[in-house]
Amino acid sequence: MLHSDSGFAALGLPAPLLDAIGKLGFETPSPIQERSIPVLLDGDDLLGQAQTGTGKTAAFGLPLLARIDPEQRCPQLLVIAPTRELALQVADAMETFARQLRGVKVVAVYGGSEYRTQLRALRDGAQVVVGTPGRIMDHMQRGSLNLDRLQALVLDEADEMLRMGFIDDVEWILEHTPDERQLALFSATMPNVIRRVAERHLKSPKWIRIESDTTTNNGIRQRFWPVSGLNKLDAMCRILEGEPHDGVIVFARTKQSTLELAEQLQRRGLRAEALNGDIPQAQREKTVARLREGRFDLLIATDVVARGLDVPRISHVINYDMPADTEAYVHRIGRTGRAGRNGEAILFVSHRERGMLRAIERATGQSLESMDLPSVDALNSKRLAKLQEQLVAGLESKHREEAETVLSALREQLDLDDEKLALGLAALLVAKEPVILKPAPVGKPPRAHKEGPRKDHPRKEGRPANNRRRAAGSDGDANGDMQVYRVEVGHAHGVRPGNLVGAIANEAGLPSRLIGAIRIHQEHSTVALPQDLTAKQLNILKRTRVCQRPLSLEAL
Repeated sequence: MLHSDSGFAALGLPAPLLDAIGKLGFETPSPIQERSIPVLLDGDDLLGQAQTGTGKTAAFGLPLLARIDPEQRCPQLLVIAPTRELALQVADAMETFARQLRGVKVVAVYGGSEYRTQLRALRDGAQVVVGTPGRIMDHMQRGSLNLDRLQALVLDEADEMLRMGFIDDVEWILEHTPDERQLALFSATMPNVIRRVAERHLKSPKWIRIESDTTTNNGIRQRFWPVSGLNKLDAMCRILEGEPHDGVIVFARTKQSTLELAEQLQRRGLRAEALNGDIPQAQREKTVARLREGRFDLLIATDVVARGLDVPRISHVINYDMPADTEAYVHRIGRTGRAGRNGEAILFVSHRERGMLRAIERATGQSLESMDLPSVDALNSKRLAKLQEQLVAGLESKHREEAETVLSALREQLDLDDEKLALGLAALLVAKEPVILKPAPVGKPPRAHKEGPRKDHPRKEGRPANNRRRAAGSDGDANGDMQVYRVEVGHAHGVRPGNLVGAIANEAGLPSRLIGAIRIHQEHSTVALPQDLTAKQLNILKRTRVCQRPLSLEAL
């Protein structure tokens, strides 16, 4: 229980709510909570401007729950959120806050979830309704959501509702609620449209604006990596291997990208799952629950579905693809560094995206720190240290006796000394998963990035120099605008340049003279192809198999 002289108790909250937040470990209110709670307890309208991750849910949830009458089994508090994820998050928080309030029930209403459960909760007299604009309107029009006795309404993240095109729905809902109800509007930014909504619907509101040095959380270290040399996937894997981390959210631009990136990370042995709007809502909820429980570490998500996610274990946010605008960047990195914790935000920036980097720095008032990738030497040291730990643990494991029996048999049958036995076993280990990374140039782009196929003399297939295929022909037939792609097949799988040329030419219907430079690496290869390939050709090549492996074509 919180002491009577604590910060929250001084704000006038009733004992049951103080007990609930005390058990959650809440001790000192955040600035938005400290200023909003007394205003809402007094019944005044409120216009709150504060960045994401500052504790807005408790700022409006605690005082408005305090005003609920448990005896009245009807909707008394309505919270409108822009996304299903945020609606669920707010509803979960409200249920937790109201745990000591007997008779107070909370229901979340949103698309993608069956009506039956929502209708039952509404019929049972839920006093707190949290939902998305479309589903709230639907219930109101059906008559299953009666707001005649509504006491308070909250618009959470109003600017995001504007950005997503929901503002007309929000206005319709506001116009169909009692005039005397209390209204609180929260927004990270205050565009003119949101100001006009506030002027029309709020009555003498208290305007609370939480000023900060930046529009992002000071507990988040923000860095960027200038994309060059290594492709983004390799770079991200180096970062994940080199930096201590817990949960990580990786933002990709498209729904398809989330699926492809999650699959590529899984193939590298990482625990990754995708989250996008095409995934059924029930599955999305299970995915977030699994992330929260630590059953996997990397969530690959689009902006909209990650909106409102509050998972305490998120230590890193990686902007794999550049956000569409500066507000999206702020909302993305707000998924880490929450509730007083520190966080890491990393932005991948190509040369042509430097303008957006400068826009982000202007909008946030912060200069992002340029970062170097973990060096090969550092990663090798880390890998060897991990191997040493595993060896020491193996010597003390329950399998030691069985291992001694196997070694004794091998020593006798193969007539090998201990050093050669150890060398052979180590060779088996590194063949399965390489321990030592080979140094590679990181600071400059690979030669394959030069525009156009190389116009050297043709080489016979099967006799490539330096594992590189140069474009056949010097007559200028090849398209000068080339894009370099990564394919997931390399030396380890027995591929040769001729295999790639034949497969790409046959499957995509592409003349071999238009196929540019090919480089074969240990686990992957790169190939330069014309930039004007059709979507159909690209999709075919993604599924094309070479050496019994899908190419999984990825632009660099």
